[in-house]
Amino acid sequence: MKAAVYYENGPPSVLKYEDVADPECHPDGILIKVEAVSIEGGDTLNRAGGALLSHPHIVGYQAAGTIVEVGANVKHLKPGQKVTTVNFAGSHAELRAVPARNAWVVPDNLDIKLAAAIPVPFGTADDCLFEFGRLKAGETVLVQAGAGAVGLAAIQLAKRAGATVIATASSDDRLARLTQYGMDHGINYKTQDLVAEVKRLTDNKGVNLVVDPVGGSTLQKSILSLAYRGRVSLVGQAGRDPAKVDVSTMMGGNQSLSGVFLGAEIFTDRVHNNIQRHVDDVAKGTLKVLIDKTFPLKDAAAAHEYIESRKAVGRVLLIP
Repeated sequence: MKAAVYYENGPPSVLKYEDVADPECHPDGILIKVEAVSIEGGDTLNRAGGALLSHPHIVGYQAAGTIVEVGANVKHLKPGQKVTTVNFAGSHAELRAVPARNAWVVPDNLDIKLAAAIPVPFGTADDCLFEFGRLKAGETVLVQAGAGAVGLAAIQLAKRAGATVIATASSDDRLARLTQYGMDHGINYKTQDLVAEVKRLTDNKGVNLVVDPVGGSTLQKSILSLAYRGRVSLVGQAGRDPAKVDVSTMMGGNQSLSGVFLGAEIFTDRVHNNIQRHVDDVAKGTLKVLIDKTFPLKDAAAAHEYIESRKAVGRVLLIP
């Protein structure tokens, strides 16, 4: 099969388009013909500095396609079904083997490209807001990096739950596109003082919850934006700079900071069922997936470079 591979960590240019051996189907797994790859933030981070689990390495969490083989122990899935999948590597390829537990059936009326972009962003946003963020109707949420896939999912889920949603982005144009997804107030973090603007929008109270996929220096601003008993769900390091923060201000406000990693509970019934509900809701049209741009699999390096330019709003896909 063809795949986008690399032999060493580095910039997008380390990605090469090559022939590699087909993956094998595990007795508890499935093999799919990949039709769409959703490039996750973790994919670019792993390419830049993550462990190489194989040589050459095929990066990638998330891809959707058609089942071509099922393992001997798999009874609930069958060849020919459309599924969207998650695993710790291997998405940037024409074929992908994953545990059957990490596959979600795609309804017939759902575009496979949209399905490819659902599990990680919506599952992560759901955990940030509800499982660890304990969001309640009537509260105010700050979504950092609102134009990213986790951000877009968090905006929609928070609004649907009855929250007031504030989101950040790097330009007014990107913010303007977020209103249709449920954003009530936008903050351009390039031109505005984020903390001061949050305080202004909340009558100096701060927000009840922050969803922060950025980390680094942004995390300090998230903490300083909190209301009394406010919570931060830290879910990424998209900013890539070290997270050196002063948490002393949190004690006086009885505030909390939670790290969130969907992969730690990806095999649980709770997470599996949550993601299937999100897939079904996108199929029904009650949730939306925004695809910014698609690239051929052979142009994976260009796709990673485009993502790192921070121009995208929503997901960038690879098509084998």
